[in-house]
Amino acid sequence: MALKVAITQSNYIPWKGFFDSIRMVDVFVLYDDMQYTKRDWRNRNLIKSPEGTKWLSIPVEVKGKYFQKISETKISDPSWAKQHWSTLQHTYGKLDGFSFYKSVFEELYSREYTFLSEVNFAFIKAICGILDIKTQIRWSNEFVLPEGKTERLVYICKELGGTEYYTGPAAKNYMDENLFAKENIAVHFYDYSDYPEYQQKYPPFSHGVSILDLLFSVSEDVKNYMK
Repeated sequence: MALKVAITQSNYIPWKGFFDSIRMVDVFVLYDDMQYTKRDWRNRNLIKSPEGTKWLSIPVEVKGKYFQKISETKISDPSWAKQHWSTLQHTYGKLDGFSFYKSVFEELYSREYTFLSEVNFAFIKAICGILDIKTQIRWSNEFVLPEGKTERLVYICKELGGTEYYTGPAAKNYMDENLFAKENIAVHFYDYSDYPEYQQKYPPFSHGVSILDLLFSVSEDVKNYMK
């Protein structure tokens, strides 16, 4: 029986494609043993505002140029949550979808967090609940990983009994598919094209924003705008 696996770093309030990638597999592994990278999706994401797309960024501690795992990255200013929630209220507060999901996100933004991975996991799990996604979510630190970028991915798949590996199209640039083939693991690349548009409060339309924009814009109809 086929078992589908995906492995990727955690993101803050990810876009809709991130959640479609979770839904398509049996086990989704958060790969926060990877190095934290600045100006990436780990600690920030985009929303739509009257001025166009706007970043919501979590301030974090970065220790110079030394290797720092995502899972080791600490939040540097605890006031970020209050600021983000205030921005979301101001931006989306009059939409029906915001009222519908308000209690879920108000509670998430009221928690105390120490590490970035804690934040990302809390929001990802809550949004999976909203979307009725029942995929098992695991952490990469549950495994004793070998050396090598692709070798680590193959190892996790084997440990889970995975027979199919799903990943984003950008992985074609660095991943050695032959290593998967040797273990009889089929590789599939996600197709993020052909998403239907929905009515965003602030045009022009943009797909590449946090799924919060979709939730607040279409309320209970969210599944009609995903894969």
